[in-house]
Amino acid sequence: MEFFISAAHADAGAASPISSIIMLVGFVAIFYFLLIRPQQKRAKEHKNLLAELSMGDEVTLAGGMLGRISKVTDEFLVLEISKDVSIKVQKAAVTAVLPKGTLKAVDAE
Repeated sequence: MEFFISAAHADAGAASPISSIIMLVGFVAIFYFLLIRPQQKRAKEHKNLLAELSMGDEVTLAGGMLGRISKVTDEFLVLEISKDVSIKVQKAAVTAVLPKGTLKAVDAE
């Protein structure tokens, strides 16, 4: 059977340990730059957003609710969603700070 496939061709398909390590490092680098790093960047931006919240800011919650912050504590916010209607929410539920006057523009519609 050895006359059909030479020994050199049969051994050529085996990967060397160095090429396996290089390929593994390449996959780790791809995962880091495409998945891990962007997620860490988004988490850092969201943490900074939550740290900068103050009374009077108009925000959007994860469920799509809009409101104006009337009180800020360490973990919670009191959000005024309508005249004389306030709710308590966790800070982590805030997804975006809206430009001033957005709530008046939405109410006018």
